[in-house]
Amino acid sequence: MDALDLARWQFGITTIYHFLFVPLTIGLSVIVASLQTAWHRTGKYRYLRATKFFGKLFLINFAMGVVTGIVQEFQFGMNWSEYSRFVGDVFGAPLAMEALLAFFLESTFIGLWIFGWDRLPRRAHLACIWAAAVGTNLSAYFILAANAWMRHPVGFARDEETGRAQLTDIWAVLGNTQAWSTYLHVVSAAFITAGMFVAAVSAYKLWTSRPSGAVATGGEDAAPGAETPVGRERELFRTTLRTGMVVTLIAGVLAVYSGDHQAKLAAAYEPMKLAAAEAHWETEEGASFSTFAVGDTDERLNVVDVNVPHVLSFLATGKIDGTVEGMNDLQEQYEQTYGEGNYVPNVFILYWSFRLMIGLGLFGVAVSALGLWLTRRRRLPRTRWFYYAAVLALPAALAANILGWILTEMGRQPWTVHGELLTAASVSPGVGLGTVAFSLAAFTGIYAVLAVVEAGLLWRYIKAGPSHVVPDRDDEDEQTAEAPVPAFVY
Repeated sequence: MDALDLARWQFGITTIYHFLFVPLTIGLSVIVASLQTAWHRTGKYRYLRATKFFGKLFLINFAMGVVTGIVQEFQFGMNWSEYSRFVGDVFGAPLAMEALLAFFLESTFIGLWIFGWDRLPRRAHLACIWAAAVGTNLSAYFILAANAWMRHPVGFARDEETGRAQLTDIWAVLGNTQAWSTYLHVVSAAFITAGMFVAAVSAYKLWTSRPSGAVATGGEDAAPGAETPVGRERELFRTTLRTGMVVTLIAGVLAVYSGDHQAKLAAAYEPMKLAAAEAHWETEEGASFSTFAVGDTDERLNVVDVNVPHVLSFLATGKIDGTVEGMNDLQEQYEQTYGEGNYVPNVFILYWSFRLMIGLGLFGVAVSALGLWLTRRRRLPRTRWFYYAAVLALPAALAANILGWILTEMGRQPWTVHGELLTAASVSPGVGLGTVAFSLAAFTGIYAVLAVVEAGLLWRYIKAGPSHVVPDRDDEDEQTAEAPVPAFVY
């Protein structure tokens, strides 16, 4: 093991940890804004309570995402100086836009939203959370545009003297087909995760607040009325349960559509990644989609392969008899173009990351579809398994997001910039094994502590419920209440 291996491990660990918070921030910002909009339009007090309850969870997650995201920037200079030197002129523009435009928009209006309760006019205050949500999602686009350039570099020219990439067309970078397709897929996955977060928290609160005599197996119950504090809280969480599941179901449809488009782009621009994700060794017409395979990477063949005929060709080309290139032929092509080397990524990791990503992501979508049916007409399921499934769908969605990024980043190997810069040539030449090992151990330890803090804070406020941030009240129509809107409780 050398410094390159540890530098890759460090970047992988910090990136995956950071990405636990990113999808929740992207999706929760819009969900919280939507809940506040519902309160503004209807005046129903439960929407205000839901806004502040999930708003506090959103802020905890946002703060942790900011802290862990800063480390990403430093690593470019510490461990990947050659990479930074090559891509700096190109990456500078979208990352500057992300920081100076999107992040400042996001952070400024989040601050106004936090401290503007009962100080700003209600419409202005509502506009603040929507501005923060727009900034959050805009920030994601600029970052994904930079990442998409690594997989499909456009709008640049290589300086023959310095060997650096020089930006020639910022609009080509921002309008990269990989960028907007990746953005749609990542944001869809983020809304699946955020929707399942809201649904999982709501399911937990509904299950733990069920009447003591409730039957734990079989049947459905009508949702309780709003005559008691417990009844009002259960009505609140029934509303947010359905809200989260509606968001997850819609986002799931968009994720399937964008994922199909991503497969076609991979066939065009990253055929080796697509072939590795399918353990597809030989070029074929009418290629089959593999459902289960056991391969021999030394012999470059599959010992066992259970597949569905023609499906891979349709996913990659839109035609059931389309040609899909295999890894063996692509390896020969790359050796002729780029020289000797192994251009096949880790087939085992890509193959199973792809399948687990799809399976875990669709699990949450299926739970949402079932949950919307079971909660129709103000009903609530009485079966324990539904609430357990709703809670388990949250870690499944988070895992699907992480596996998607593992597929994306490891599928690009051995390149950092496809066809332009190898990963082995990207690491800092003056950084030794001991230095990287120390920083890897330090970051891993710090992140473990932060994970405990994050989980502890979320668990504390989830258990406390909405009454911790907004007191319960028996008047459903807030517009008629004389009391001012309560600020956050800290």
